Amino acid sequence: MQSLFTYILEAKKEMLIGFSLSILYITYYLSEVVKRPVVVCGEETFRTLLEERVPLLREPYWPTPWCVEARLQTVIGSLLRSRLLTPLTCTREIVVLSDGGQVALDWVETGVGCEASAPVLLVLPGLTGSAGADYVRCLAAAARELRARCVLTTPRLYCALSHEDLAEVVAWVGARCGGAPLLAAGVSLGGLILGQYLAAHGARARVHAALAVSSPLDVERGSECMERPPLNSLLSYHMARQLRQTVRAHAPLRAEWGAVARARSVREFDAAFTTRHFGFGSVEAYYRAASLRDKLGAVAGPLLCLCAADDPFQPLEALPLREALAAGAGGARVALALTARGGHIGFLEGWWPARPAHTQYIARLAAQYFAALLAAPHLLHRPPAAPAPH
Repeated sequence: MQSLFTYILEAKKEMLIGFSLSILYITYYLSEVVKRPVVVCGEETFRTLLEERVPLLREPYWPTPWCVEARLQTVIGSLLRSRLLTPLTCTREIVVLSDGGQVALDWVETGVGCEASAPVLLVLPGLTGSAGADYVRCLAAAARELRARCVLTTPRLYCALSHEDLAEVVAWVGARCGGAPLLAAGVSLGGLILGQYLAAHGARARVHAALAVSSPLDVERGSECMERPPLNSLLSYHMARQLRQTVRAHAPLRAEWGAVARARSVREFDAAFTTRHFGFGSVEAYYRAASLRDKLGAVAGPLLCLCAADDPFQPLEALPLREALAAGAGGARVALALTARGGHIGFLEGWWPARPAHTQYIARLAAQYFAALLAAPHLLHRPPAAPAPH
């Protein structure tokens, strides 16, 4: 009897400890994790549209309770969505560029009827992404919600400043689709290349509205964050391994394999390959030129950048908040939507985050954002008339 009594006391003690820890975590989750996104925008009309017509930006973001850590959001988000979201069905079109190169355009079969005048959503994948990437499926689902046509690009071999090919793709897609609004969404490196294109072309840019997701706006500071041990450096190692495999798979690049094979981080890869292949004197010079921080004021917009304050590659301290405000004050329709959590292209929510693509946070934000702008056409960018394609 005494042993039974002792067992009951110990069981109650364990239950009490478990209950107390649960209360502590719930308190932490509700007070420190669940927060409404912060909108950073210095241009009044654009900020008003975002705050009034994009519901997600008025609501708290509820990250998956058992997956709030940044690296977990990043890795588990990619793993779950890649395996559980329905793959896309695409029709491939090859576009020959002016320099003789080629770009593949994958036109997504969205499963809904689209009129000839329906908007087009052009998607630029990230560093190692493709038409099969999980976040691409989310953006394709957003296009479906908008009843828009969706086309994916295969960007030029890795360089954050390679927006010349994108300019030709934008002109090609725009000419093919007539006067329909051309929307663009870039993820990570794809968003950085999209931003470079918008800044370089300014009012001449032929994109009516743009969205960048988890894009490194300040590459210099972001690269420092990416190398932080131990967890961030592990992610950097994984990305460098994928980049090495890409170089190794292309026969014309194998002459440079000796230096590339030793790269164990993205920075080392950039020093061994990117800077040499694209003519930069050093990796520091490349990162300085690739940063969008001081170019935001040249973007005609509208451009919304979805960022997470805990992104391991671009945390809060690396975000150009003052530059974004200054760009808006100068008339540029540029905004940052900053969630407290979300990792790098994670943005998981709900107890079981592997939900249908159109219900994912990235998809819902993209659909709401572009729908708000399409309903307010006076806020869309109006580029000059495009020259006839050759």
